[in-house]
Amino acid sequence: MSSVDPITLDIIENALKSARFEMDTVVARISLSPVIREQHDEFPMICDAQGRMVVGQFGSYIPGVLEQFGDAIAEGDVFVWNDPYACKGSVSHLNDWCVMLPIFHEGERVGFASIFGHMVDVGGKVPGSMPFDARSIWEEGLRIPPVKIYDKGVLNQGVLDIMLNNSRTPDMNRSDLSALIGGCRTAATRVQELCDRFGRETYTAACQRLLNRTREAMQQLIFKYIPEEAVSFTDYVDDDGRGNGPFRMTLSIYRRGDIAVFDWTGTDDQAEGPINFFIHEGLCKLFFGIYMIMAFDPEILFNEGFYDLFEIVLPEGSLLNPRFPAALGNRLNTHTRFFDCQAGALGQQAPHLSMGAGYGTSPHFIFTGKDGDGKYFQVMELLFGGVPGRPRGDGLDGHAWWPLFSATPIEYLENYYPVRVESYRPVRDSGGPGLHRGGCGIEKVYVLLEAGEISIHDDRETIPPWGINGGLAGGTSSKWILRAGTDTPVRIPSKIDNLAVDKGDRILYRTAGSGGWGDPLDRAADDVLRDVRRDLVSADQAREGYGVVIKDGLIDAVATDMLRRRLREERGEAPRFDMGALPAELMVA
Repeated sequence: MSSVDPITLDIIENALKSARFEMDTVVARISLSPVIREQHDEFPMICDAQGRMVVGQFGSYIPGVLEQFGDAIAEGDVFVWNDPYACKGSVSHLNDWCVMLPIFHEGERVGFASIFGHMVDVGGKVPGSMPFDARSIWEEGLRIPPVKIYDKGVLNQGVLDIMLNNSRTPDMNRSDLSALIGGCRTAATRVQELCDRFGRETYTAACQRLLNRTREAMQQLIFKYIPEEAVSFTDYVDDDGRGNGPFRMTLSIYRRGDIAVFDWTGTDDQAEGPINFFIHEGLCKLFFGIYMIMAFDPEILFNEGFYDLFEIVLPEGSLLNPRFPAALGNRLNTHTRFFDCQAGALGQQAPHLSMGAGYGTSPHFIFTGKDGDGKYFQVMELLFGGVPGRPRGDGLDGHAWWPLFSATPIEYLENYYPVRVESYRPVRDSGGPGLHRGGCGIEKVYVLLEAGEISIHDDRETIPPWGINGGLAGGTSSKWILRAGTDTPVRIPSKIDNLAVDKGDRILYRTAGSGGWGDPLDRAADDVLRDVRRDLVSADQAREGYGVVIKDGLIDAVATDMLRRRLREERGEAPRFDMGALPAELMVA
């Protein structure tokens, strides 16, 4: 294999990164749905000829498709699928349509480009295709195994017709699918240009070197931060939508020689409802790897080079390895708790580099009905919450877990759908107190301008996001409806479908905050006052959580000093973790 000099390697690395972001841009320009076009719920990657991700966000799944098709992969082919069970969990629910195409240069395969994105609707028993009470995947929509949507450049119209015929939003799905394919073709062009410029052998060698470099860096992180003696952490998912729960998730981490072991033994059995997360072993490795890179050394290029350094234990029949045909549609509650468990376990070995728990899912709001012209509409929006306090500073207020996600512009919602956003603001006191405050959740108030039905899914309504290193737990989520002509809010469940609404009704959607980092009694009083003035923290929480006394809008320095002394004496040493007000059955456990 050709050697690659450092300058060429740097050029190819950055060209691939640019191509990966160009994929995002192409998708955003072609897609129609607000979920992909405005919120960027799509995940691109560029892989080598063996299907290993070199740049991107979600890898691991292409080798499984290669196993199914073998030599029957040709230039001009484009594959599509969405069934988690048919691709070993490479996508995790039916709304995610995954597109993959092989990249050829002068007749030789040099890689793959792939993107998956969330489709607004893929059939199933409710609009949006994520029924809160599903008991099997059959209720959640059309299952598509890996199939060629293009065969040597020729569109398979029959496959496309079946896919679109099973959606309530075929026009959006058609456009979004075209966007995913266009993004992949853009990446193929950029890779072919690199092969033209540097030669195919040099490009291939550069990809291997980038994978090797990440592996070498990860090996150092493993020796530095993964102990030989196991450390464990447990967190909980509220419920499964069918009245069952809370569900325990337990993670143990330890090192055996060069290998980091991540063991989920002790995690509860799969749920009756749709919160199961059927996770591919490679995807599990990827999630651990990206957390370690982001927490411990963000300069490392994120790719699949480190996979052989990780060993994953996923007990069969558990919440993270359910048996077919378990429902999977609302698996993000479990997915994000996966990250919280990582933070809790790794934080015991390197507390100075870890963080607390976040808002704990990917909350969604769906509103459907017919507008004044009798035309069907379906709006889906992902909402965000508090990102936890961290070593470098306060958590982010009303932010997404996924770095490139963004909120749907209010102007977009109000222009295309019969809804008005009355207010959009942080939830006061929802960020856990700490030396670095946890990020606040958000409250969004929707005024519905037509009759219809709404669906809601959220979590961390009963299990608060915990704080770390002396930081305190953050606030939980809640949902409310104010019927037209009334001012009295009525609480509605965090998971509900097909709630009938009338014109003029208002929905108050409050997401959870996040845990604080570090001792709140060490936080600068001026920073607490600033948060009070910004309506992120109340005067009561300033006093009770931070020991800061505010009178007439100013800090009472003498009273603050006395209160902080007393609170330290009463509390003693700050706890490593503050789990907040857990339900009684978990306190007993």
